[in-house]
Amino acid sequence: MALVAAVQAGAQKLNFGKGSPLYKLQVAETAINVLYVDSVDENKLVEDAIRGMLEKLDPHSSYVTAKEMKAQAESLKGNFDGIGVQFNMVEDTLLVIQPTTNGPSEKVGILAGDRIVTVNDTAIAGVKMPKEEIMGRLRGPKGTKVKLGVVRRGMHGLLHFTVVRDKIPVTSVDAWYMIRPGIGYIRIGNFGAQTYNEVMNALNEMKAKGMENLIIDLQDNGGGYLQAATKIANEFLEGGDLIVYTKGRTTPRNNFTADGYGTMKTGKIVVLINEYSASASEILSGAIQDNDRGLVVGRRSFGKGLVQRPIDFDDGSEMRLTIAHYYSPSGRCIQKPYKKGGKQEYARDLEERYKHGEFVSADSIHFDDSLKYYTVKKHRTVYGGGGIMPDYFVPLDTTKYTAYHRKLAAKNVIVDANLRYVDKNRKKLLKEYPTFEQFNASYNVPDAYINEIYSEGEKKDIKPKDEAEKQKTTQALKLQLKALVARNLWDMTQYFQITNEDNSIVMKAVNLIEQ
Repeated sequence: MALVAAVQAGAQKLNFGKGSPLYKLQVAETAINVLYVDSVDENKLVEDAIRGMLEKLDPHSSYVTAKEMKAQAESLKGNFDGIGVQFNMVEDTLLVIQPTTNGPSEKVGILAGDRIVTVNDTAIAGVKMPKEEIMGRLRGPKGTKVKLGVVRRGMHGLLHFTVVRDKIPVTSVDAWYMIRPGIGYIRIGNFGAQTYNEVMNALNEMKAKGMENLIIDLQDNGGGYLQAATKIANEFLEGGDLIVYTKGRTTPRNNFTADGYGTMKTGKIVVLINEYSASASEILSGAIQDNDRGLVVGRRSFGKGLVQRPIDFDDGSEMRLTIAHYYSPSGRCIQKPYKKGGKQEYARDLEERYKHGEFVSADSIHFDDSLKYYTVKKHRTVYGGGGIMPDYFVPLDTTKYTAYHRKLAAKNVIVDANLRYVDKNRKKLLKEYPTFEQFNASYNVPDAYINEIYSEGEKKDIKPKDEAEKQKTTQALKLQLKALVARNLWDMTQYFQITNEDNSIVMKAVNLIEQ
């Protein structure tokens, strides 16, 4: 209501009289709706007009439909109503990867590896039903019932389950574990409504295991809620430390500061970022870096530092209007430069940075003295110009995956083969490796598993250029497949426990803490 009042108050100062821009816009909309040769959808006409105005502004002001609003809210609010399964589509059939622990599906006996083929007596397998429609049939208000027809390996006929839908948590912490004695690792996928609580739970459990130092992995984290990022930053900073501030043309400066009651104000902190780390990720990493609380490792972040204010419409849609910039404690504007209306050029920025060599060489980045800033406590030099520059640059390894490997991945050959392999061998694997620790120490990817992938690739005309490329692909595939098997048998934490040992950014952080 306060926002609506502010907009109305501003509108009272505007000129609605003849000859004014607003009068001209109203006449144009009315004329098109009344006189145009073909019928028009007036609602869509207005939506297109709003989008047209916003497209001439900054890259992040946007219009979101009511349907899009609902989908986006689910990913950040921390839960949705549904049956509680992780699944993948395999050959036009829904394959359950894992039922949510203590979720509605697990409670009625649905298992990993089950295939859901009917929902309320309607076939969803073998009919090329869009994934979005399948999800729509599975989801529904808490307390409602849905009848599922399930095919289970080793069982004859169709199994029937009635699931009572419930709140299903949407987690934003992808993984956390003790990566080395005394060193905790936590990977945050985005900043949602429950992220702070998830992070605190992980920190408390790792402290109980002897954690003294911490790696915070924000690679590929595109952001989310500002409050989640500031509450997490607060846990590491001293009272009065500035976390971030905002300022705009008509928006006064607003400081976000630490309250001094953080639970981890000692110990080494290393934050990991890359070119896809944006917005709230940059707020957290900038706060740690500028207050000299820890080090930032990786590559320059995306540079998304614009503050959007939501303006709600009665139909459930929303306009997100940029009203201010985010600034790190040293005074750096997080937002990278842009031209008004230049959204296509802005979207190509990462591609241009890649072509320029920024991802593989720190020397390719040149800063003007006007972009020089200083950290708050130790007065170390840091640079502005958009995004957060790491204290330690780690180049992108462009030779890690062969062209052959990338083609196999792009055509889903690797993921599909993994799902088939785990589905067929799940019981055998869990019997042989009851714990992840035993699996990680002893499991080796069978040659037959690799050969199946290569055979499937050949069917799609994907072949290595020579034996050397094939051998290099095999080496990388073995690590990837071991991690994928672990993910399907356990969870994402186990996936990262395997892949992180081959992640140069993560290993740089480990080395810095151990020094």
